[in-house]
Amino acid sequence: MKIEQIYTGCIAQAAYYIESKGEAAIFDPLREVQPYIDRANKDNAKIKYIFETHFHADFVSGHLDLAQKTGGKIVYGLTAAPKFDAVIAEDGQEFKVGNYTIKALHTPGHTLESTTYLLIDQDGKNHGIITGDTLFIGDVGRPDLAQAFADDLTQEKLAAHLYDSLRNKIMPLGDELIVYPSHGAGSACGKNMSKETTDTLGNQKKTNYALRADMSKEEFIAELLDGLGLPPAYFPQNVMMNIEGYESLDSVMEKSNKAFSPAEFKSLAEVTEAIILDVRHEDDYVKNHIPGSIFIGIQGNFAPWVGALIMDVNQPLLLVTPEGREEETITRLARVGFDKAIGYLQGGIAAWIAASFETDSIESVSAEAFASKFNSQTTVVDARKPGEFSAEHIPGALNIPLDFVNNQIAEVPKDKEFYLHCAGGYRSVIMASILKSRGYHNIINVEKGIAGIRKTDIRLSNFVCPSESK
Repeated sequence: MKIEQIYTGCIAQAAYYIESKGEAAIFDPLREVQPYIDRANKDNAKIKYIFETHFHADFVSGHLDLAQKTGGKIVYGLTAAPKFDAVIAEDGQEFKVGNYTIKALHTPGHTLESTTYLLIDQDGKNHGIITGDTLFIGDVGRPDLAQAFADDLTQEKLAAHLYDSLRNKIMPLGDELIVYPSHGAGSACGKNMSKETTDTLGNQKKTNYALRADMSKEEFIAELLDGLGLPPAYFPQNVMMNIEGYESLDSVMEKSNKAFSPAEFKSLAEVTEAIILDVRHEDDYVKNHIPGSIFIGIQGNFAPWVGALIMDVNQPLLLVTPEGREEETITRLARVGFDKAIGYLQGGIAAWIAASFETDSIESVSAEAFASKFNSQTTVVDARKPGEFSAEHIPGALNIPLDFVNNQIAEVPKDKEFYLHCAGGYRSVIMASILKSRGYHNIINVEKGIAGIRKTDIRLSNFVCPSESK
């Protein structure tokens, strides 16, 4: 069976393309749809269907633009109620794509409308399942996202639905089937996803904690909810955009892809409520940046961090980008619903400096310099996730995960100098930029984070390692 996974690593998302006899289908497309159109054109195929596994929370799907440009029909699973034309598939309903058959299996749990698509080849043999967020490699979808839309739809109720869906719809299928999930490691839609992006169902039955044959429903719910952090704040906003509709990406690009001179950029920053978002490399931001700007580097998990930290998709943005990456920045913002970019600084930070406008910097030291000064009185803030911190951290360090800095900002030391680090240097600069924009100027960033500190002569006793804490 001809199926192609189109994986976008920066948001850990997988779309799928199938084609048979000049007909094609796309599953869970991203916001920018031209690559899918180009792929179908390469096969001289017409996109017949756009299948959605559920209303996505972590990105804005390209279903509406793709349907408008190709005439393909949008398909959702049972109980979905979009505010636009779509086919709402019955449980077990079949769709033909050339000689292939796509069978919709209603698998509620991650969300109520969640649907798995069974792929049947030209010989009538089951090939695989496109599972959306119902089943990942090594994990299953979190069941707490729908709570934002219905008070009585608790995470416990959805987890119970997911248990039934997995046991009654997924696990009875053949072990040889290939599992094609919507996400891999790094997505906030689960908590324990593998770096692998496909696997056989049989291997998942052996290795995925959620598919243990002897697991009771109560045990499943307890394990699924254990350690489940709060979902990013932008998730409900993306869900609503996917349900209600949104402005076409072409229109967003036309509005946002505008260059402003330093003087124009400065004026806009003063008269609008825009956040200046600097997406260059962290090393460049540390040396020189516009005062009050926020750093989230495009080389990392850019869009999810924007969503998690800026939170409001309607927030206007003014962009400082590496040269030539302006359009990419606007596109990646739109992937998570941030459609209100006003434009970007023409000539970048070099033009800003040439115009004699003020710049700021972040005090930053090497891991070696930090190690030479570290003692029991040194104040250290660790910006990594709780799991990373628990596994290995500097004694006495305060853990304020970047994900939660907006909620835990009162815990940040304000009356004394402190060192700030993460795993490799990216997250600590993001946090430093947020803190500086809010009046914290007592920060010293540790370059390369824990990865750099491990290479220094700092005493290993300064770390609390799992093997040492038993």
